[in-house]
Amino acid sequence: MILALIEGSLLFAAVAGAIIAWGPPVLTEAWGLPMLMWQAMAPSFCCIVAFYYNDLYDLRIVRSFGEFASRLLQSFGVALILLAAFYTVFPAMRISQGPLLSSLLIIVGLLVPLRAAGYSIMRHHAFADRVLILGTGPLARNLVDEIESRPHYRYAIVALADEGNAVPESALRYPLVGPLERLDKIVEDLKPDRIIVALTERRGRMPMRQLLEAEAHGVIVEDGLQTYENFTGKLAIETLTPSFLIFSGAFRKSRLVVAFRRVSSLTVAAAGLVLAAPLMIVIALAIRLDSRGPVVFVDERAGLGGQPFGLLKFRTMRGQSSADAETFSVWQRDDGARITRVGRWIRKLRLDELPQFWNILRGDMDLVGPRPEIMRNVKTMGEQIPYYSLRHVVRPGLTGWAQVRYGYSVSLEQVTEKMRYDLFYIKHMSPWLDLRILVDTVKIMLFGRGAQ
Repeated sequence: MILALIEGSLLFAAVAGAIIAWGPPVLTEAWGLPMLMWQAMAPSFCCIVAFYYNDLYDLRIVRSFGEFASRLLQSFGVALILLAAFYTVFPAMRISQGPLLSSLLIIVGLLVPLRAAGYSIMRHHAFADRVLILGTGPLARNLVDEIESRPHYRYAIVALADEGNAVPESALRYPLVGPLERLDKIVEDLKPDRIIVALTERRGRMPMRQLLEAEAHGVIVEDGLQTYENFTGKLAIETLTPSFLIFSGAFRKSRLVVAFRRVSSLTVAAAGLVLAAPLMIVIALAIRLDSRGPVVFVDERAGLGGQPFGLLKFRTMRGQSSADAETFSVWQRDDGARITRVGRWIRKLRLDELPQFWNILRGDMDLVGPRPEIMRNVKTMGEQIPYYSLRHVVRPGLTGWAQVRYGYSVSLEQVTEKMRYDLFYIKHMSPWLDLRILVDTVKIMLFGRGAQ
């Protein structure tokens, strides 16, 4: 977000400067300054949108300057298409070819050295905080992996403190120090800027006095569970404790947030049904002409409180009917040979989900939330996945945090991974998070990423 704001400001300044240089607007007139701002905002906004949809702001994906440079050219092509569409709708905002080309050259001249310097700083861990991780268990090792995949987070691991798990030092990839009882001496020797507490068992093992003393001397002490959550956008459910969820206030949602969530879902669903009606008619006709069977498939899913409801989807497979819900399991993949030609196309664009606008209007679902699970699998998952029943404390959604961050799931391990994201969403549910999910959903629909 910070990177997008910095680059957006630079882009706006570059375009405004190019417009003024080529033909100074009459800024003394009442319309002069607003017109200049709108003309400069259009190209810069289109560039930022194109950069976002090409993952230029996801430094976990674009991890090197070479990757950035290759995607930058593609992003400018998308930006020009967006700009052409904008000028078609608002022709008065158009600027001449000279200022436009000049501003693009200036933008490249600003962005390339800025990103090159940024990647160089990340590569050499300049200005990074020295980090000591307390623990060698699963949470500690996951944190090591996450920190290594995020050099832009300015965390540089210096060592792990041994908690007696008999983990080989070679498997940890960093020096192993200890024991925990000597934490004051370890801090004195290593001089860390941060200590992340990721102990497998805290009861009777937490060196509280040493941690308090370290924090008093300016060392930042972090909870490993919270750090993992901030890094990944998901919860480490295997190491969660009920007290962590209870005292975090994860399930205390104001009535205003709940009401806004429901009203916005109803508004978007009603508008979606009206606007998508012509497209839905075309899809229905195509399904009917392409293969025999019903146009809409009804599947029994778990809703709010685990109560069953009928989920509506366009049929995408030959011989698919509501009776399939009795035999289909989430652990089974669809038979690819049964997918129809129309079904393959509408699945790729996620258009088979359009009938679920009606589920939202009926009160079965909201626009954003955990995806509704197949009813007959809920009991099995509840027995095997920790805290699984908590995903039913909110209405399921047409799209969700787990969908945009992970995608589909066809195994216990994958469903468990999605559960981590679902719990994160429930804990942090807000209009802003919903808006981010919707923006990412549009990206998935446009580029077909994660569709199966």
